[in-house]
Amino acid sequence: MIKVLSVFGTRPEAAKMAPLLAALKDCPDIESKTAVTAQHRSQLDQVLNIFGISPDYDLDIMRPRQTLADITSKALKGIEDVIKIENPDIVLVHGDTTTTLAASLAAYYCRKALGHVEAGLRTYDKYQPFPEEINRRLTGAIADLNFAPTETSKKNLIKENISEHTIFVTGNTAIDCMRFTIKPGYRFCEPVLNRLDFSKRLLVMTAHRRENLGQPLVNICNAVRRLLNDFEDVALVYAVHLNPAVRETVFPILSGCPRVYLTDPLNIEDLHNLMNRSYMVLTDSGGLQEEAPSMGKPVLVLRNVTERPEAVEAGTAELAGVEEESVYSSARILLTDTVKYSRMAQAKNPFGDGHASERIRDAILDFFRIKLF
Repeated sequence: MIKVLSVFGTRPEAAKMAPLLAALKDCPDIESKTAVTAQHRSQLDQVLNIFGISPDYDLDIMRPRQTLADITSKALKGIEDVIKIENPDIVLVHGDTTTTLAASLAAYYCRKALGHVEAGLRTYDKYQPFPEEINRRLTGAIADLNFAPTETSKKNLIKENISEHTIFVTGNTAIDCMRFTIKPGYRFCEPVLNRLDFSKRLLVMTAHRRENLGQPLVNICNAVRRLLNDFEDVALVYAVHLNPAVRETVFPILSGCPRVYLTDPLNIEDLHNLMNRSYMVLTDSGGLQEEAPSMGKPVLVLRNVTERPEAVEAGTAELAGVEEESVYSSARILLTDTVKYSRMAQAKNPFGDGHASERIRDAILDFFRIKLF
């Protein structure tokens, strides 16, 4: 059997790895092991509980106000220890978190094959997003198997002299995940969501990236406050990150505003079902840019650049920037221009058909069959 060790540490990684873990578990030729760093403790646990994932190893590294160096050093040593115990044939990592980088280095130091899920995303600006852009570039330099979600991602890797035979275009496992989470007649775990008036046009927002802390987040909050003042048929749910630097900005500006609902981060089922009943999504997250178009929801990206240009090119997403006026005007247009709204809502999602996990599993099997025989 092929022993696969999957490593992740944050809620988005866990959500996107969950369908892949299920595909690996169901394969008789694979022994699947899981290690989590718990880089984000409570948010990670939400996803583990929803999908019934019981990690074989839990490093539990999260500490208050931890730095990137703290996360990297603790995760690197912890994952190295796990690899030495398990002796896997391949280590799987996802995306671009600090856990991803640490696990990639640990696999390399232990001379183990590395598979990179969601490989090849690039902005080519090393500080946007920070530190994710460098995390994924370094992981791409180490990986033996690169599971690119799109042809654009594959081309990025080829430009960096990564061998084409190591790259597999699979689609994005984020789309797979929604097969398990979106349910008719869903009742929300967050009580306030069950009291929402869904006859209003609902905006769902997340904004927490490091590069948006400070004035950019102030601008974003001021822009959406103006929108709520100008459109009485609009409501906003903002799932506010637990980072104190985020909350200290958001609550003074938006708390108490009419039709604004500030919640803690939502579990993945609540978030997906809320988005599915929304009018549009405003986010600086990467994953939501992939997920919302599958639900027919336009996405305004609260960033100056995106590593998912396919969404912009397909017309499912638009860069709104981080200036108050640009965010406000981008959202206002989608609230008033029904033709543009319909065009974005009906555009085809470029991130896959919901079967990325099976393609990744099959590529791993083929890799080791060739290697062994």
